[in-house]
Amino acid sequence: MILPALLTSAGFNIVICVGFFSLYSILRKQPVNIKVYFGQRLAQLKARGQKNLFSFDRYVPSAGWLVKAWEASDDDLYACGGIDGLVFLKMIVFCIRIFSVAAVLCIFLVLPVNLFGQGIQQINAESQMDIFTIRNVQEGSKGLWAHFFALYVISICSYVLLYIEFKSVARMRLEQVIRFPTRPSHFTVLVRGIPWIPGLSYSEAVSKHFGSYYVSSYLAHQMVYRSGTIQRLMMDAEKMYKVLKDTPINQYLAPTTVGCGQCAGHSNSFKMLTCESDSDVKKPNQQNEPDLKEQECAAAFVFFRTRYAAMVASRTIQVLDPMLWVIEFAPEPHDVYWENLCVPYRLLWIRKTLVFIGSIIFSLWFLLPTTLVQGLVNIAQLESTFPFLRGISQKSYANIVQGYLPSLVLTCFALIVPPVMLMFATLEGAISRSSRKKSACNKSIIFFFWNVFFYNLFTGTWWDRITRFTVTGLKDMATLLGNLIPGQASFFMTYVMTTGWASLAWELMQPYVLIVNWIFQFVLMRKEGFGDLYTFPYHTEVPRTLLFALLGFTFSTLAPLILPFLLVYYFFAYFVYRNQILNVYITRYNTNGLYWPVAHNAMIFSLIVMQGVAAIIFGMKDFGTASTFTFVLIIFTSLFNVFCRHKFLPLFKNNAAQDLIEMDRHDEHSGKIEEILPRLLASYYQFGPYSGNHPSDLLSADYKKCGENPVVVTKPKEHETSRDPATTTISGSKL
Repeated sequence: MILPALLTSAGFNIVICVGFFSLYSILRKQPVNIKVYFGQRLAQLKARGQKNLFSFDRYVPSAGWLVKAWEASDDDLYACGGIDGLVFLKMIVFCIRIFSVAAVLCIFLVLPVNLFGQGIQQINAESQMDIFTIRNVQEGSKGLWAHFFALYVISICSYVLLYIEFKSVARMRLEQVIRFPTRPSHFTVLVRGIPWIPGLSYSEAVSKHFGSYYVSSYLAHQMVYRSGTIQRLMMDAEKMYKVLKDTPINQYLAPTTVGCGQCAGHSNSFKMLTCESDSDVKKPNQQNEPDLKEQECAAAFVFFRTRYAAMVASRTIQVLDPMLWVIEFAPEPHDVYWENLCVPYRLLWIRKTLVFIGSIIFSLWFLLPTTLVQGLVNIAQLESTFPFLRGISQKSYANIVQGYLPSLVLTCFALIVPPVMLMFATLEGAISRSSRKKSACNKSIIFFFWNVFFYNLFTGTWWDRITRFTVTGLKDMATLLGNLIPGQASFFMTYVMTTGWASLAWELMQPYVLIVNWIFQFVLMRKEGFGDLYTFPYHTEVPRTLLFALLGFTFSTLAPLILPFLLVYYFFAYFVYRNQILNVYITRYNTNGLYWPVAHNAMIFSLIVMQGVAAIIFGMKDFGTASTFTFVLIIFTSLFNVFCRHKFLPLFKNNAAQDLIEMDRHDEHSGKIEEILPRLLASYYQFGPYSGNHPSDLLSADYKKCGENPVVVTKPKEHETSRDPATTTISGSKL
């Protein structure tokens, strides 16, 4: 890519960012947009809006939101975004720290060596950006010691920062368990793969199994029912039909007097009363038990009397067949993805296989736009390959085509990746919304690393190879990559500006929600506006952040000019995402910090790529000593990763038994257990009054509402043996 094309791309993106940032600072002050830019605050205050008072300051751009985002404490961020919000900001802070070190070191030490290396004999329009890369350093030059020194310093600083952050997040995760000791998930496990036993329903099979093998700790269980939209409509229709059929109609139709909105008169009409009579509410088992048994799935939530008992059950294989009685800790009630709980456990591996095949097909399809993008970047080779395109490079718009258009095209195609990966994660059978988003995040990271980074390198290499190189073996391929990887830095600079800088402006503006809100208020004339609230899109933002980290590590010693572009992105991202977490996105569920192991693995992979590419280039430049010690650095990086995984990763998979036992003893001695257990039984009711917004604390006053809605829970009767199941009705706050 030529320098004018890079400057053209920079100009476009700077104008877009400045315009959007200024427009955002105005729009956020307008009362009509309060639900767009302050959804988090409204959810906390339970307010509808603010008065429309005129003020001249509302129409003047300002940077007040930057100051407020900077002044927010970690406690404020935790209250709004939870651990996941803090972990995401830790990723950004880590990148700011490591790339600040790399920028100072590489720009003042490595860049002068590249600039005065005199490795490129003839400088033309296409190679004028290469003089800033390692390609301009002569073979065997002593200046390569600067690259080697910078490589080691960046790697060592990365080890230190990764260790500190991993330890910090692990401590936060442990403190989370102690900070919220009465969460329903601490006492509950999810059981799937319940076997079909002739003569018994799934509910009776669960009661028999846990009543036999967990006599002292088993409390009760709640079955999972088919919950699809069509299924619910059919169940409601069938229930309505049975009620109307078995009850005289005059009990349900009562004449009432209502007002007429047209003439202000009155008319006699009929009002449909509730479908459940008092007897239905008092005796749900007699009326609904046969219907419920027909709708049962081979999955259930099982409640235990202590946290430790739930942990033991979740870590134990129940029978000889590991595909039966599969137990794991239950997600939080508001985190459960009910639609996937009825998927037979034996079919999950088939779903995962199909998703894997679908991901490969999607990746292959994505190669088409990637190849097109690299063709636009290498416009000179494109003209020589396709004669009918000759003359494009001489047009006035050539800099736009070569500089801004390729990254814009790639960004537009990349927008469809996170939704597709979220769909794949859903098809895999994720049992919680947080795990579904985390799975989509992992898939997006792999997709972007391969299709955006590696394939762009390979296709860029292929376009250059057409007229420059002949590859006859692995050695030639290594030489080819060593020569051409630094040359792709200019394209990734434009990609950082288009996908990074512009995406932050887009994130601030929230244009889709803003337009929909205006339609609601000014077209549909709904004064309350568009009221939907969104959770933070981790499956979109985390992959982008880690992809830029991969670019920064790879090109830091090869083409240091990319580092200022990355630092601009990360500095603005720090303020933008703090503002969005504080004001815009709500937190319905959390992974409790599970995004950090994902980020750690991505950083380790980026370090290995950086070191591997540097080792190849050092060998190509006849700098064998540095190449050898760089391979030693790769081994050390792998050992460091193994050490961190053994030291910290178990804390992300299990809770400490010591903490759970101490909390159980404290609840028993303080008498809280008598209040916790009755409310626990109502926490996972599938069709309960919360509709997915369950309180996360069993001692919360909101759980008192359950007393108004009886919950059907199965538990053993005290006067019978533990093997005989029975069904009782437990309402909210008492057994």
